[in-house]
Amino acid sequence: MHGLGDLRVVDFSSHIAGPYCTKLLADAGADVVKVEGPEGDPLRRWSATGADLAGEDSALFRFLNASKRSVVGRPGDPAIVELIADADLVVEDLAADVIDAAELTARLPRLTLLSITPYGRTGPWAQRPATEFIVQAESGSIGSRGLPGQEPFQAGGRITEWIGGTFGAVAALAAVQRARRSGRGEIVDFSLLEVMNYASSNFIELAFRLLGVRLEGPAQSVETPSIEPTADGYVGFCTNTAQQFSDFLLLIERPDLREDKALFQVHGRMQRFGEWNEIVHAHTTRHSTQDLIDRASLLRIPVAPVNNGETVRNHEQLAAREVFWKDPSGCFLQPRPPYRIDDQSPPRPRPAPRLGEHTGSIEAREARSEATGSSSAEEAGRPLPLNGLRVLDLTAWWAGPSASHMLATLGAEVIHVESIQRPDGMRTTGGMMKGRVEDWWEYSAFFLSANTNKRGITLDLTRPRGVEIAKKLVAHSDVLIENFTPRVIENFGLDWPTVHALNPRTIMVRMPAFGLSGPWRDNTGFAQTMEQMTGLAWVTGHRDDQPRIQRGPCDPLAGMHATFALLVALEEREASGRGSHVECTMVEGALNAAAEQLIEFTAYGALMQRDGNRCPEAAPQGLYPCRGSEPGRERWLALSVASDAHWAALQRVMGHPGWARDAAYASLAGRRAAHDAIDAGLRPWIAERERDALIAELVAAGVPAGQVWNPRESSLHPQIAARGFYEEVRHPVAGVQPIPSVPFRYASVERWVRSPAPTLGQHNREVLQELGIPDPEIEALAAEGVIGQRPEGA
Repeated sequence: MHGLGDLRVVDFSSHIAGPYCTKLLADAGADVVKVEGPEGDPLRRWSATGADLAGEDSALFRFLNASKRSVVGRPGDPAIVELIADADLVVEDLAADVIDAAELTARLPRLTLLSITPYGRTGPWAQRPATEFIVQAESGSIGSRGLPGQEPFQAGGRITEWIGGTFGAVAALAAVQRARRSGRGEIVDFSLLEVMNYASSNFIELAFRLLGVRLEGPAQSVETPSIEPTADGYVGFCTNTAQQFSDFLLLIERPDLREDKALFQVHGRMQRFGEWNEIVHAHTTRHSTQDLIDRASLLRIPVAPVNNGETVRNHEQLAAREVFWKDPSGCFLQPRPPYRIDDQSPPRPRPAPRLGEHTGSIEAREARSEATGSSSAEEAGRPLPLNGLRVLDLTAWWAGPSASHMLATLGAEVIHVESIQRPDGMRTTGGMMKGRVEDWWEYSAFFLSANTNKRGITLDLTRPRGVEIAKKLVAHSDVLIENFTPRVIENFGLDWPTVHALNPRTIMVRMPAFGLSGPWRDNTGFAQTMEQMTGLAWVTGHRDDQPRIQRGPCDPLAGMHATFALLVALEEREASGRGSHVECTMVEGALNAAAEQLIEFTAYGALMQRDGNRCPEAAPQGLYPCRGSEPGRERWLALSVASDAHWAALQRVMGHPGWARDAAYASLAGRRAAHDAIDAGLRPWIAERERDALIAELVAAGVPAGQVWNPRESSLHPQIAARGFYEEVRHPVAGVQPIPSVPFRYASVERWVRSPAPTLGQHNREVLQELGIPDPEIEALAAEGVIGQRPEGA
């Protein structure tokens, strides 16, 4: 693989988001130079389970920083200034006054700067103290997840940072590729708040806007059926379609319930949650996990074991595909990079560097001619990074469309293909509008949000004429992307040899749930399945409850891994002149985001567990009801004390109460050990205070605090609104709606959304005419149902 071998990255980031972004770049061959202060990245000394590191760098640090080089220095040191001047990309998560982005990129116009921060570099909250937990609270993520009437809970495993790193790698690499062509770099201002809102709020605000309903009170819920108890543990299901739910009723030997139409609706099951759980558990607890998996798989119900850091190693599909590699030192297991190009994984990583191992030894690259700076008028007119790239999009639901959505947003011409016989499955969520509007399939919040900037056509690929037209499109496309189960695209006659013969420059991106090989090759899987199988669900939920799914993040996580792999494949094509076959599986992307569990277990023998709203990185941390709270309608304060300085500031705000003066509380370890006792002092103090005033007081003192934002009002969040993350879009059927864009800003881009999601078959005539198909033939295709603009049977 040629990969990114001529790309140099200077990395000032620490912890997870920035290092995972640069890990993806390093795995693809980039030369990543990690710049650390004399004390080193704090992750060198970190273990989530409190393992004794015996003076060694932590296993998680070694996973995230393999194949990189390390130098000690500060951004203003002469040697570091020279290093930056020789770089293509700088990645940083520093305080706002450390690097002047505008000055740096004006002086080095080829340079791209990626800044990853909790709230972004602009807006009223840019300087506000935050932790990953506070970001989850303010993004609407926590507010969407929880049992009715109970305390909502975070998505575990610091998922915000892993998703942020993945999106950040895409945003940065696309900008770098444009800079290489144009000579002009970019400032990429990345917001973790926005990425978690996009990945975890499930577009619930738009759904309620489309319904014309405004609900007061909490928005939290859980999916059911989902993770259910078995005779020997837990099993995970998901029933995203009516057919899957109908088959689930057959699985649990209650086909009689198929007449109870209320149970086919999510809200219907939630209204009868206790009764429904008794029905399900009466069956699942009488069967082993494996028996339920075997029988559900025969019915093509998405299903998986609920793994953790210990059991995930033994799953038959992951073992068959040799997904887990030993780290370079041989001390622990880690997931391999989640994509393969022409059936080859990226090279195995080199050991992570010792602190400062390469100080003074980073060689300068060959001199490059610098482009001149550009005026603001020129900036506004710059083409987007993927301008001129043509993508044939055969994806459906959210994982695949999130990838093609990013490609379209970054400038690619994307043609989204459905059929009137089987429209994109995500359109079915518009079924909530049945009886209210005629064209209910145009009212899916997911489809409207994940398909902006695309054109849309319908083609029945089960018919020869439909496949013939698809092949003509392939011949004129740079990229074909699909996320069917593997047998489907092959049955259409659009396998890789055929695609490559049609157009040797076409890159084919395949996004199967479990991979193109192995015993689970043809199993169906969705985001929920990935969370269940990889361990992400294991660390999500309250300590005294069962594991709970995170509800969504694995879809865009898969999408961004696939987008990143495609950008690498474009570099390969630039070097070789030929297209590549790219395989990027959902499960392997999720395994990378869940890697800390596997690493902690195989390195230290310690099993990570769910802990509600607490976490190893901060104490005290949690949700605390404020004055005016009522059962089921709490006014939650989200608090996260991640440093000793935060604790000292909290004590000052509280007036140094006697219970808080225990010397053991001066350290994170001491506060973690005494979390219950600290909470016993905190809760009554917080309960007497008005939430918003207390948040303002804590934030002014430098303590990370926030509220549990209602995801039904995401676009109204003051920071999200100030940064223009939601953009108003006029859809020909659904009308004017606020639609989320992407969780980063380019200095050269004022607006990301250029066109609404297409209506079903909206661009049939336009696209087919471009292929030279005359109008009479187009009319005949419509009459035969090969194309159309209304679902069959609607």
